[in-house]
Amino acid sequence: MASFEGNYTGASGLQIAIVVARFNDLVTGKLLSGCLDCLGRHGVDTSATSTHLDIAWVPGSFEIPLVAQRLASSGRYQVVITLGAVIRGDTPHFDVVVAEVSKGVAAVSRSTGVPVIFGVLTTDTMQQALERAGIKSNLGWNYGMQALEMGSLMAELPG
Repeated sequence: MASFEGNYTGASGLQIAIVVARFNDLVTGKLLSGCLDCLGRHGVDTSATSTHLDIAWVPGSFEIPLVAQRLASSGRYQVVITLGAVIRGDTPHFDVVVAEVSKGVAAVSRSTGVPVIFGVLTTDTMQQALERAGIKSNLGWNYGMQALEMGSLMAELPG
């Protein structure tokens, strides 16, 4: 019996792309900061001259799947991280965006075989989003850890 498990070591050679939504950038900027802190502390070069990390900015969370698809399909990256924040308002717009971005990100991962980390916060209030982006804890760190684990796991799996 074979057992496969990802780890967080040896991340320095991992090619990572991050797709970040500009909308709600007060939140997404904090998520990105936490994610980069995690990656850097685990050996990924996060400097401006890094050849192992690229960041793509998109207008909002709805646009994340398209850019994630392009990056994952390029063959350059072993993992893609998506960062966004969709905050409920008074219209059904929230439900539409959340449904499409979540389905889109999942579809990218399945169609390309590249792990795409779903780092899009879906909250009822700005306060909840800020709590998840650094006031209480920064989920950006968790998304970085998920990327490291999935990148190493995929490298270990046969096929």
